Amino acid sequence: MIEHYTIADMLTWLEDKTLVINRDYQRSDSVWPQAAKAYLIDTILRDLPIPPIYLRTDADPVTLKSYREVVDGQQRISAIKSFVDGEFSLGQNQETFQENAGKKYLDLEPNIQRDFLNYQVPCAQLFNAPDPKVFDIFRRLNTYNYRLSPQELRHGKYQGRFRDAVVETTRRWSVLWDTYQINNKRARVRMADDELTAQMYGVVLEGVCDGGQPKIERLYKKYDSELPSAFPHKVESTIEFIIENLDPVMHTGLAAAPHYLMLFAAVSHARIGIPKGDMGEDFPAPDERVLKDLPAAVSNLSMLGGVLDIGSEEVPKRFADFKTASSATTQRIRSRRVRFPILYKALLPEPI
Repeated sequence: MIEHYTIADMLTWLEDKTLVINRDYQRSDSVWPQAAKAYLIDTILRDLPIPPIYLRTDADPVTLKSYREVVDGQQRISAIKSFVDGEFSLGQNQETFQENAGKKYLDLEPNIQRDFLNYQVPCAQLFNAPDPKVFDIFRRLNTYNYRLSPQELRHGKYQGRFRDAVVETTRRWSVLWDTYQINNKRARVRMADDELTAQMYGVVLEGVCDGGQPKIERLYKKYDSELPSAFPHKVESTIEFIIENLDPVMHTGLAAAPHYLMLFAAVSHARIGIPKGDMGEDFPAPDERVLKDLPAAVSNLSMLGGVLDIGSEEVPKRFADFKTASSATTQRIRSRRVRFPILYKALLPEPI
């Protein structure tokens, strides 16, 4: 249900910090130029409608206050606030801005200022909405307003078995995103979680290969109607194994998306075997000793995760190549040919 609040109400909420602009939902490429801000202000001054602002609303039982988190409409609120604060003026074009051309807020006539503050902003409030619902709403709201990410386009283009499996696995294993935060909220808004899941399927289906958006697109196309029924279980059993047995590792640098993918590949190869992919002579031969000593594997992997978190000058010499490859373009096979074998070796009983 759409409700209306005045601009004065919103400025008061900002002042007393009961209205929060959450940057986690803000796309990095959507900062408005001054011309767009001025056009919004002119729209309000003319008492013309603007799109609704979406707020996640909750009540604090201690302060007894309602708090509103901006889900969609951050740029509009920021533009209004910065105009009132005198940070920009309307454009000089008399035909567009008429009597208000070139003026800042304080230059406006008092009656125009009053009308501006009393403007009724349409708001949709999401009461106590959980993150998954908020992400879904944000994605839907922005589908036609912003340039879609490659993953968003894929999920609109393909409707077959591969897409369905990716969506279901991403949803079922939300612990990867909610607890381990493999992708941050901003990345998840652009469906980076689904994209990483699709790459996990690619590893189990075809091995460690050169990456990039064209490769992911090819997976969706190739397996759109022909995904073997055993593969969702293969992917999810490896995810489950990592969570149940390698939890300490998931609190190191190996929990970052590109490094987690290679960890997933190493564990998959150890447990079920994966195709050779693009690894060539660097593909590690199966070793029956892998994962036979889980404490040793956790220790080895945690050491590698620590290498990712320190500067290159602090890295022990034996891990220099791993550090360099992890700092390069991690989706390229030349990086993966270094990282994947080292991670597989870390699953052996002896110290690396």
